[in-house]
Amino acid sequence: MGIEEKLPSGVLLTSVEGLAGYMRKSSLWPATFGLACCAIEMMAAGGPRYDLARFGMEVFRASPRQADLMIVAGRVSQKMAPVLRQIYDQMPNPKWVLSMGVCASSGGMFNNYAIVQGVDHVVPVDIYLPGCPPRPEMLMDAILKLHEQIGSAPLGVNREKAAREAETAALTAKPTAQMKGLLR
Repeated sequence: MGIEEKLPSGVLLTSVEGLAGYMRKSSLWPATFGLACCAIEMMAAGGPRYDLARFGMEVFRASPRQADLMIVAGRVSQKMAPVLRQIYDQMPNPKWVLSMGVCASSGGMFNNYAIVQGVDHVVPVDIYLPGCPPRPEMLMDAILKLHEQIGSAPLGVNREKAAREAETAALTAKPTAQMKGLLR
């Protein structure tokens, strides 16, 4: 006989961290950063056939100050990288990044000086979505996986410390162009 049997019906027991995680994951507001063909698939996911509104994401925000999820869809050029970082810095905390497509994740077929070989060299990435271009169903699956991460994320100082460590590790990582082995 636990406490659950003694409480009247309609009473819900949870932790503050669990409740905050549920609220955060249920109200993600994405900032669009569509740079190439992946952006078309991202727009299709917001349309009536796939309906991202089921997850509270019906409006893609044009202002980074109103968004907490950045979907980087497509290849990022060297000229666009500082702009991407500035938009990321303008987003309020907590914030998440989804790298959509193989070009955003690793540079894709564009292995040259003009394209950033992975957006994780510019901003810390929470979810990588492969494909060229990934289908809207894949984007929705990645968003649901991000919901799981957000729902179980710690609050307060522990979250800030984990975010700082992840960002430092991403920014000090060796660029893909300098790696040896099967990549070249």
